[in-house]
Amino acid sequence: MDRTVEELRLDGNAAAGSLGELFAFDVTTAIAVCDGCGLSSPVGALVFYDQALGTILRCPGCAHLMLCATRIRGIVRLDLRGTRSLRVDLGPR
Repeated sequence: MDRTVEELRLDGNAAAGSLGELFAFDVTTAIAVCDGCGLSSPVGALVFYDQALGTILRCPGCAHLMLCATRIRGIVRLDLRGTRSLRVDLGPR
């Protein structure tokens, strides 16, 4: 029996298992694609600026802002607007 779209729809809490696996990795090995110039680089090869309010990572090719993470009163805000995609190799299942 085919399920309807309504039966398939759940809230974001249902994704905790698969997203938990995704975010439990060494981020420096993930491949980030710059939205400015299209260069693919491991996150560990991006240019890092350690600022008082957080972390800034820029493209090593064009200096485009790729990732900004700020931490204020225990809350982290992650901005990936400058990253076209982030590829994570989780290995075989």
